[in-house]
Amino acid sequence: MYRNATKQLLTWKRNRERKPLLVYGARQTGKSYLIRHFGRDEFTDMAYFDLEANAAARSAFDGDLNPKTVLRKLGQVQGKPIDASQTLVILDEIQASNRALASLKYFNESLPGSFVIAAGSLLGVAVKREGFSAPVGKVETMTLRPMSFDEFLLALGDEAMCDGIRTQYKLSEQYVRHDDALDRYWAYLLCGGMPEAVAAYVADSHDWPGIRTIQRNILDLYVADMAKYATPTETARIREAFNSTPAQLAKENRKFQYKTVHSGGRASQYAFALDWLETAGLVNRCIQITSGQLPLALHENRSAFKIYMADTGLLGAMSELPVETLLNPRLRGSLNLGAFTENYVAQALTTSGHTLRYWRSNSDAEVDFVAALGDPASLRTATPLEVKSSDNVRSRSLNVYKSKYRPQRAIRLSTKNFGNENSIESVPLYAAFCL
Repeated sequence: MYRNATKQLLTWKRNRERKPLLVYGARQTGKSYLIRHFGRDEFTDMAYFDLEANAAARSAFDGDLNPKTVLRKLGQVQGKPIDASQTLVILDEIQASNRALASLKYFNESLPGSFVIAAGSLLGVAVKREGFSAPVGKVETMTLRPMSFDEFLLALGDEAMCDGIRTQYKLSEQYVRHDDALDRYWAYLLCGGMPEAVAAYVADSHDWPGIRTIQRNILDLYVADMAKYATPTETARIREAFNSTPAQLAKENRKFQYKTVHSGGRASQYAFALDWLETAGLVNRCIQITSGQLPLALHENRSAFKIYMADTGLLGAMSELPVETLLNPRLRGSLNLGAFTENYVAQALTTSGHTLRYWRSNSDAEVDFVAALGDPASLRTATPLEVKSSDNVRSRSLNVYKSKYRPQRAIRLSTKNFGNENSIESVPLYAAFCL
């Protein structure tokens, strides 16, 4: 399945001043598949080492970390020499070896231009762990997230729909395949972007029990991982915070509350847990801002925030979102889909590189997301993004924001087609990846 991150990998390969590449991302987002597929397509030779499973490969980093010495030892492990000028060296699950992580510095300094990619699950957590040294400034980094909606369409073989949505977004004109695209969107809301779940959907779009089994297995794997880099007390609190995510989003204002995690819960007890989940790539944090004036970072109120799941399909599995009801147009209206819709947009914005922020006034007005969209040279204020789960688009908050900050653009994402009404751009939910 094609991943947009392939373009980043190609840019990295073609850069003559490349540094070792460190790939972050939650478990099961497809890091190993992506890198190995890239190696097979773009290199004459590839040397792959799973440092968690291969003790001999880990031992190659004992003693001298001179890159030539390390490569000689790794060549002995795989049974043939490694030509640093031609071979892509992949150090997977690098969090299993602090020495391997430290070696990336020396690859950059002593063997510049070599092709080295390191990746791992819980890598961000491991880097923060005492005793682990991140080669700051000596590596390039990339984060692989769950598959986005456009990648989902490409996996289904519908490149024409993907291109059509992008074109109509630029033109702000109605899309003739609007209903078909909405059907794909509802399916994505259930399936999400975990590659194994997407592959199962591509193989059989009716096998929702099988897809849910895959999602629950991934959630179980995440819970099992929580004990690896935390004390037993911390692990219990990480699990409590993670399991509270659906309940946090079920509240009307979605604002994260520690008492929802546990009765009497406080920041001093659970702030670490949220940081762990965010660093592990399991959740995305959306910070409240008090002004739409740029730069937005100056107006953050970091004590007020929302937490979204990194994958909307996993949120649906945790929340037991009923498949048959969601896929039935006559029954769909009976569901409260606001939380899932917001989570989907948060996932799309994060994948596109936006920092998640929402705006709240001193009164009750609140805009779901605010982002700096457009040409930075001419941008005066940030763009408000209002999210609606249906075609009922009436809202006071967006007008309050417009009146106060007079943004160049105001966008409403809903199930309505592309268009413009009262100086508000209508963008269908399935086009969120275009933002």
